Amino acid sequence: MIKVIIIDDHPIVSDGLKNLLTSRDDMEVIACYDTGQAGLEGINNLKPNVVLLDISLPDISGVEICKQLRKTDNQVGIIALSMHNERPVIKSVLQSGANGYVLKNSVGQEIISAIQTILSGQKYLCSKSKEIMYSYQKGNLVEIPHITRREKEVLQLVGKGLTTGQIATHLFVSPHTVESHRKNLIEKFEVASMSAVVNLAIKYGLI
Repeated sequence: MIKVIIIDDHPIVSDGLKNLLTSRDDMEVIACYDTGQAGLEGINNLKPNVVLLDISLPDISGVEICKQLRKTDNQVGIIALSMHNERPVIKSVLQSGANGYVLKNSVGQEIISAIQTILSGQKYLCSKSKEIMYSYQKGNLVEIPHITRREKEVLQLVGKGLTTGQIATHLFVSPHTVESHRKNLIEKFEVASMSAVVNLAIKYGLI
């Protein structure tokens, strides 16, 4: 019997997954949680074979949960559930330790296939995410850029509408230093303006 834990803060999604899996003879949902912290404790106590993990939880991100689990457990299978179908998000989740990635609007059979595939030792991407990962469009980010603590501070202040001079005063640095950070951010995100950087940073949960 395949033991499954569901971590998702949307009752409709959680109930739908539970109904799907409990209709099978070879799978059992042993617990459902609506927060990351409760889910982590449940995984440690119940030792499931598979975790269906919403990557957008109210307390801890799915990426952070994957990282925490992989520090102590390389056996449990993790399938990320998400509404995001962008290459940087998918790549970030897989790099954090997830074995599979399934969009929440996928058909039920994709969830079953994902569970069976990762338990056989292979990675799984739902059909739509697979298309995104194996196709390249110019202008799209390949992965979420790594930004420094100071760059993140500048990014947050730009997002609040502060000018270069105001940011410099706020951070006790020179306007030239702020401009250097802005230039680095534009290059890292491969866009033409800071407004585009801010939009992408919000989209990918960096600010």
